[in-house]
Amino acid sequence: MTHHDGPEYQVISNQHFDKTGRFDMPQTNFEIASLRTFVVGMELGSFAKAADRIGRSTSAVSAHIRKLEEQAGAPLFKKAGRNLALTDAGETMLRFARRLVDLNDEAAVAVRGPDLEGWIRLGLQEDFGEIMLPDVLGRFSRAHPKVRIEARVARNTELFERIDSNELDLALVWGDASSAARETRPGVQHELIAEPRMCWIGSSTLPWNPAADEPLPLVAFDRACLFFSAATAELDRMNIRWRVAFTSPSLSGLWAAAAAGLGLTVRTQYGLPRSVCALDAHAAGLPDLPSLPLSLMRASFKSAPPVERLASIILDSVRGGAASFERMAA
Repeated sequence: MTHHDGPEYQVISNQHFDKTGRFDMPQTNFEIASLRTFVVGMELGSFAKAADRIGRSTSAVSAHIRKLEEQAGAPLFKKAGRNLALTDAGETMLRFARRLVDLNDEAAVAVRGPDLEGWIRLGLQEDFGEIMLPDVLGRFSRAHPKVRIEARVARNTELFERIDSNELDLALVWGDASSAARETRPGVQHELIAEPRMCWIGSSTLPWNPAADEPLPLVAFDRACLFFSAATAELDRMNIRWRVAFTSPSLSGLWAAAAAGLGLTVRTQYGLPRSVCALDAHAAGLPDLPSLPLSLMRASFKSAPPVERLASIILDSVRGGAASFERMAA
């Protein structure tokens, strides 16, 4: 679970009993301002940063969070070392808070008319094209119908190059600034938004018998890949022999080959189709794999308001997915 800094908030019970002694739950109306502060603070990983983002003092932000816990009637945070982490109630509140804030903003746009116009050029890794385009672009388009989005699904190298040449405004890429094939131009912003763990992926039946001393069959891209390099480095470290059984220029090709049992591939749990599954490395006799940075790149430090709004929705979607994977692994 992601940790967040900030003050420890007191939880005040909101429970009441009627004259007969029966529990009576009063109607609760959450304040949008408090919900927005909560969402922004979790997205940025800091309520101090949230205060700057929403233009309020840190004391006002603390008051918003205290008010939200009072209304929830349950603690939203727990101690995690020197930081704070969300409780189960906090995780639930965050999911609903995002939806309520989005609905509030959509209602405001619908009533007074859209206030954002323009054109955004978005680049996505293949892992996110299928799962993110319908959700993220749908939410954004409903709220800002006058903003035109041109989306491109491509691999890391192309996305880095297009951001660097100012052909994209936003790009969701694997790795960070040091992962680019060449140094990006001044002004390009790299924001680390998640570090999901890589995992071994294949069909329900592992196409490999380590006891037979046979090489592990791998399914890989036909070009250099961060995932493949990390996986083979771990295999070499453990003296596990391997071979490339299938190559493809596309991620869909890797999924098809892995589902057919031709070999294992390596990705994260983002965007896994139902035809394949993430394997238990220890049960399969395979090494654990490291995490890989996931970054949101902006072509400029000072992005236009439509670009920043879309970036906020992308951050919401990606971090929500990362939290789900952490809960499944717990």
